[in-house]
Amino acid sequence: MRLATSRLWLLGGLSLTLLLLFVEHRIHAAEADLISQPGASFIVPPHDIPTQWTIIAYGDTRFTNPQNVTATNPKVRRWLVDKIAEEHPDALLISGDLPYNGANTSDYEVFRSETAPWRAASLRVYPALGNHELNGGELFGLRNWWAEFPTLNHRRWYSVQFGNVYIIALDSDTDLTPGTRQQLWLADQIAHLPAETQFVMIELHHPPVADTVVPQLHLVRTNESALAIYLNSIAPKLRARLIVIAGHIHNYERFQQGSITYLVDGGGGAKPYPVTRDPEDMYKNPPAVNYNYIRFHFDGTQVAATMYRVDPDKNSPSWEARDSFIIPAP
Repeated sequence: MRLATSRLWLLGGLSLTLLLLFVEHRIHAAEADLISQPGASFIVPPHDIPTQWTIIAYGDTRFTNPQNVTATNPKVRRWLVDKIAEEHPDALLISGDLPYNGANTSDYEVFRSETAPWRAASLRVYPALGNHELNGGELFGLRNWWAEFPTLNHRRWYSVQFGNVYIIALDSDTDLTPGTRQQLWLADQIAHLPAETQFVMIELHHPPVADTVVPQLHLVRTNESALAIYLNSIAPKLRARLIVIAGHIHNYERFQQGSITYLVDGGGGAKPYPVTRDPEDMYKNPPAVNYNYIRFHFDGTQVAATMYRVDPDKNSPSWEARDSFIIPAP
């Protein structure tokens, strides 16, 4: 009896493994069909975009059980959600680590519950994959991410034509080095920007440019450094302005390399990280903790960007504009 039971268990385990491999193969096949397509993955109708638009970006929210006050700050997380809903941007970019554990469906249930004001405001939300979306297993993490954002189904990276803005969401958990599938797709996207494009906003989770931080696991990696080298090489030839928005480091940083603005905006609620700021970081004399979001407003001639910080030590939200900069239209 023990032998028969053991054999049955082994056969069952083998069947489950084969099933998972089959599902994973089907996912990768579907991905290949979708991400190889030229042009924008999605197009927002021009009549739905105001002449003067507002886009908000932030990341590293780590939606999870509100009883967890170690990995994330649920009070601040809710303040940020409510403030963004109040701002009512024309688009919201989230640079990854939206859930704490992507394989855990209950984390997405918390996301849906806490972001009800976004749905009430009918916000357009464009997320990028982070490493926490894949926590607990890539297969289950992707399944839950695509279930939450069904229009992205089988896409790990994508683009959005948004009037004079072209939004590109990259997957920094996948190779971005020269000649890889994602990098070739990105190069094709930038080579064929719509004629009206004045700004290209690239969002991804791991930063291509950043300060020295603690812990050391959050230093710039070779994968994203290769992306920065590529972008810096093509920027002088582009008419459009490049704005790169990343997260992963739970703080705020700003750099200017040539005509490219590089931002780290991981202040969405996750446990803060201290930052040792390099001289190139243009965010000067900051507080150590920066829970925040960035608001980009186009007035017809330029983008005025402002970082708004909320004080986590207060009992009610207290907001302050801590950094601001201008990105002129080309």
